[in-house]
Amino acid sequence: MGLLGWITLLPLFGALLIMLVPRDEEAIHRGLGFLTALVTFLVSLMLLPGFESSHAGFQMEVDKLWIAPLGIHFHLGVDGISLWLVLLTTFLTPLTLASPQAIGIRNIRVREFTAAVLILETGMIGAFLALDLFVFYVFWELMLIPMYFIIGIWGGERRLYASIKFVIYTLIGSLLMLVAILYLYAQFHAVTGTYSFDYTQLSHLTLPATPQLLCFAAFALAFAIKVPIFPLHTWLPDAHVEAPTGGSVILAGVLLKFGTYGFLRFALPLFPLAAAKAAPLLAILAVIGIVYGALMAYVQDDAKKLVAYSSVSHLGFVVLGIFSLNPTGVQGAIYQMLSHGITTGGLFFAVGWLYDRRHTRKLADFGGLWARTPVFAAFFLAIVLGSVGLPGLCGFVGEFLVLIGTFTANRSWGASGLTGFFPAPKLMGIIAASAVIFAAMYLLTMYQKLMFGPLDKPQNKTVRDAHGREIWVFGVIVVAAVVMGLAPQPILSRSEKSVDAFVTSYRDRLQDARRQPDAPAHIYPALAAEPAPSGGI
Repeated sequence: MGLLGWITLLPLFGALLIMLVPRDEEAIHRGLGFLTALVTFLVSLMLLPGFESSHAGFQMEVDKLWIAPLGIHFHLGVDGISLWLVLLTTFLTPLTLASPQAIGIRNIRVREFTAAVLILETGMIGAFLALDLFVFYVFWELMLIPMYFIIGIWGGERRLYASIKFVIYTLIGSLLMLVAILYLYAQFHAVTGTYSFDYTQLSHLTLPATPQLLCFAAFALAFAIKVPIFPLHTWLPDAHVEAPTGGSVILAGVLLKFGTYGFLRFALPLFPLAAAKAAPLLAILAVIGIVYGALMAYVQDDAKKLVAYSSVSHLGFVVLGIFSLNPTGVQGAIYQMLSHGITTGGLFFAVGWLYDRRHTRKLADFGGLWARTPVFAAFFLAIVLGSVGLPGLCGFVGEFLVLIGTFTANRSWGASGLTGFFPAPKLMGIIAASAVIFAAMYLLTMYQKLMFGPLDKPQNKTVRDAHGREIWVFGVIVVAAVVMGLAPQPILSRSEKSVDAFVTSYRDRLQDARRQPDAPAHIYPALAAEPAPSGGI
């Protein structure tokens, strides 16, 4: 089955094992769940020594025929773009299951919750690794089911509303994407006479301008909802506020990344001409989302909703970096995805910790906790500063690279004779950079209201400091934020070749499509006789 197959399916095997354990054995459920997630993480670390940084294409591929009449293969592969996102997934899942606050105050059906998290992990890893579009869609939809139950069963008072809203938004985009996948499948058969959902083959297919635009719109809608890009973000605050702590950590830390990953892996490579036409709009929406999310976060009085809106702002940086379409901006986008997973996951752990102690998330209900909880306050401060983008912590590197990529977007495109791709890059860079100031405003204000001031509320005087597993969870998060901030090169070096080849290949495909925008569907000649280019394009 290969290393990638084991990493993908281990959590599913663990979930099935847990469901065989009697329901009243909660300690066994928790232990088996954590052990499965930990083993999956340790196995995933084996990707690093076997990964060749100098190789830009897919590595360690698993390719098994699944449904022969339709040409569907269980095809998995990893490159520099997906490598770290897989490791982020396997890193956050055991931390989630180790956290005492993961399931929230509705401490029921522990067996089912643990199994749902592990099934969700299989879906996430599979979607990051899938190279067959049918298999990708199966994993994409598999993620939806356990998250629906996690929010709907273990969430807050409005959990049913939030879970249904989450499903409706996601399904609308997903079904349109499925239609586009089937259209690609039919066009590939019309051109080549063979049936295949394999991305490494479909990525050679060039569609005429109008079908490209329609297919890109279908893919982009699914990915924009998942990010979420303004104004398709309205499901996110409800889902975060109502989800239990574990659900919020996975949702913010990993699930949102599938929108931005989808643009990189599928939408831009498959539809280069349509992506170029849509890029100005998406870049503008990304900048609006950066500022809007920051301002909305600043006015919140609920700590969890504040962190939820901060995700809208931070993911806007990722979209902006992707559509700068230069190596610096794309590298920054990938790094920002990773750092956002670490810091925002940590923030949701912290908010869950506060809610567990006080059963409230209102900022006005706290104050003066630094004196009572110095250990938690120190961890919380490090996570907040990482999210703000303080140099030396993980948030700074990604945002800095994205801003450089944005400011130099048209200069790098002009060198390739493709000017006009990115609208007013300097203005957009300045506006996006201002959101860094906004982030400091809303996050530091939140921290000040929670931790400082007089300890004048009786309930806060008995709050117990972090201890036991809580210290381990927060400690690992902080160590990851510091290591990523001080030593970014091991991550950047492993994604560099794939990113460079992704940008180069995209520009070549776009130039070809612009020369004959209305040509019938055909196989791109420069790629037809070659293996799939780096970055999986």
